[in-house]
Amino acid sequence: MTSQELRKKYIEFFVSKGHKEIPSAPLVPENDPTTLFTSSGMQPLVPYLLGRAHPAGKRLVNSQPCFRAEDIEEVGDNRHTTFFEMLGNWSLGDYFKKEQLPWIWEFLTKELGLAKEKLYVSVFEGNNDVPKDTETYEIWKSLGLPEDHIYFYGADKNWWSRSGSPDKMPAGEIGGPDSEIFYEFTQVEHDAKYGAKCRPNCDCGRFLEIGNSVFIQYLKRSDGKLKELPENNVDFGGGLERLTATTNNNPDIFGTDLYKPIVEKICEGLGTSYEKNKQYIQVIADHIKASVFLMKDGVVPNNKLQGYVLRRLLRRVATKAFLIDKQKSDSKFFRSLIKSVIDIYSERFEEINTANIEEEVSLEIRKFRATLERGLQQLDKSIKDNENLGLAVFNLFQSYGYPLELTIELLKERGIKFTDFDMGQFEEGRKSHVELSRTASAGMFKGGLADHSEVVTKYHTATHLLHAALRQILGSHVEQKGSNLTVERLRFDFSQPEKLKEEQLKQVEDLVNEKIKENLPVSSEIIDKEEALKSGALAFFGDKYGDKVTVYTIGHPERSEGSHFSREICGGPHVKNTSELGKFTITKEESAGAGVRRIYATLS
Repeated sequence: MTSQELRKKYIEFFVSKGHKEIPSAPLVPENDPTTLFTSSGMQPLVPYLLGRAHPAGKRLVNSQPCFRAEDIEEVGDNRHTTFFEMLGNWSLGDYFKKEQLPWIWEFLTKELGLAKEKLYVSVFEGNNDVPKDTETYEIWKSLGLPEDHIYFYGADKNWWSRSGSPDKMPAGEIGGPDSEIFYEFTQVEHDAKYGAKCRPNCDCGRFLEIGNSVFIQYLKRSDGKLKELPENNVDFGGGLERLTATTNNNPDIFGTDLYKPIVEKICEGLGTSYEKNKQYIQVIADHIKASVFLMKDGVVPNNKLQGYVLRRLLRRVATKAFLIDKQKSDSKFFRSLIKSVIDIYSERFEEINTANIEEEVSLEIRKFRATLERGLQQLDKSIKDNENLGLAVFNLFQSYGYPLELTIELLKERGIKFTDFDMGQFEEGRKSHVELSRTASAGMFKGGLADHSEVVTKYHTATHLLHAALRQILGSHVEQKGSNLTVERLRFDFSQPEKLKEEQLKQVEDLVNEKIKENLPVSSEIIDKEEALKSGALAFFGDKYGDKVTVYTIGHPERSEGSHFSREICGGPHVKNTSELGKFTITKEESAGAGVRRIYATLS
């Protein structure tokens, strides 16, 4: 079964169960300052899982592209990737366990035809805060699953939230017990280094997790306790890549149609075979695909936030290719990989700006090659000066981005052996570096969305005022091209051919503040998309809206036609009145690309 066929089957199956298909969200969240990327299908739905009404109703289904930066170091086996598609279905206070588990069992065994004897599940064993999930256990048994195919695990395995187990959840985070489904590849021999006996959650590759039903029932309170949500929710996620592999009984996801063309292009371009350089090829295939989709959603390589992660991906791609064949890993090779990625998804996604992505990748690879040369000179100097080799290698890693395996290879070329002592010195420095980065990251992205929801909500509403003000001052050619919010400022990208003059910026700022002082009400309604457009609601991301949409209006539409200041299709959240925003100040205006300007602003 192809990935296209599987994706289609999944959507159609849950539509037949009363679900509405919803568009996927961008990989870079627009209004969530607590995370860099969309890492699961449920992430854009958090406000609705907390109780807000979704325009499409209470039963939803989609296929969501996801990116998980924390898995970068895990790539290089048969199943881990940074980029993947998550097939998801949700119940927003509608059905629960007794409907969800039989449905997903039906989909796997009847629609996909997976052998029942190869399926295993795991269930939450309970803790001091949440009881053992015996209900899920009994449902699985009633479906015909043998007891020895059902395993109980603790919160480290069978509890899901964006932050992990209950003790790691910040105030405002939602989560709950889950039930994972595993497929057994009986042709894979168990590796004893992972334990005497193989079982679901073993890392040997014999068992592959293919789906997870999360029962979102709890909210973390500010006092650290869990409280039950007003309504029980279901969040199912199944990796398209993994499910495709199981339907073909192939334990290696890189053998599916979602990766095989890229793998073949890598082998052809570098003159090697998959078996000879499997781990390196898996990293190249995953990272180049992830890079293409990050750039599709507007990320460019740099040293900050999402751009830093993209730069890291591309440098790892360049390193692995360099280690296979330093001569053949040229710009032509990377262009061929980008084309291969885009060809795979040509029917799934809108047209991708291939030329722009190729240019960005080529530029970044050239920069990294120059960095390699400088680092090589530093390495030779360190060797000549008889410096501590482990620390010298760490300095190359820290200052030049030299991966360890590349440095070791260059030491080998010079007839130098990297000893256990040197490795210990390198690891000591690397761990300090990682801990420093982790601590800084935790400070930047601490807490769940609810921790900062009040501030973020104000900034989100302010972007609507800014958008309307720009259109009034500059003209109706102004269209939103993107936004990004943190707890400290808003960033707003919009179509505009030239730099704004100081007086224009002052007019925009004054108009926004005027509307704030007018104490304008902010209201919302759920209506048909066509009706919303006819009513004058602005919409600049047409492909991501469903048939039913939420329209937010700032002003008094009930008084007279056109009396509102802003009317946009949007998912929210927003304040109830503009008087809640405070003073609006534009702090910076700059170019964000050809024909696109960017404004930074604060509220105080």
